[in-house]
Amino acid sequence: MANVAVYNMEGKEVGTMELNDAVFGVDVNEHLVHMAVVAQLANKRQGTQKAKTRSEVSGGGRKPWRQKGTGHARQGSTRAPQWTGGGVVFAPTPRDYTIRLNKKEKRLALKSALTSRVQENKFIVLDELKFDEIKTKKMQAVLDALNVSKALVVLNDNDANVMMSARNIANVQTALTNTINVYDILKYNTVIVTKAAVATIEEVYA
Repeated sequence: MANVAVYNMEGKEVGTMELNDAVFGVDVNEHLVHMAVVAQLANKRQGTQKAKTRSEVSGGGRKPWRQKGTGHARQGSTRAPQWTGGGVVFAPTPRDYTIRLNKKEKRLALKSALTSRVQENKFIVLDELKFDEIKTKKMQAVLDALNVSKALVVLNDNDANVMMSARNIANVQTALTNTINVYDILKYNTVIVTKAAVATIEEVYA
């Protein structure tokens, strides 16, 4: 089992914690991690883009001029793509971009992402993270004490004071244990997790 240091909100080491290898010590499957990120970004797409082809644009029913003798190039319709107001060639149409992974693939991808953060020493465990008021300065002070600038902060409980305090800081995002995902874990340089959140993640994914 991997041993990681546990810090307090002042950035001082207050102990160590053993991480469960079933979650934080798996063989990193880069292919599954890539698939999970591609799937998440694809599933965010609305797929509602639409433009009209020449068959859908109104007008253009008659030939604009006769075939020969005018000096112009031959034309069959004023709604052909080369005309102003004409249709779009290979116009986009609404479609579903959804990519699906099965449960085992999703779980292993998440475990791989967490393991990679532990291996790279970008996984910080806090004994607790609580504020008695909403104060961005307090959250920034915690990040400065940990020497972190771009971080994903994972909480066990929906603590409004912490979430609202972090909301206005650039490159910092909060998440609950049931909303963490591969993309966010990889997007932020450091993952900051409370001890309670680690216990919940191990309980769910071990």
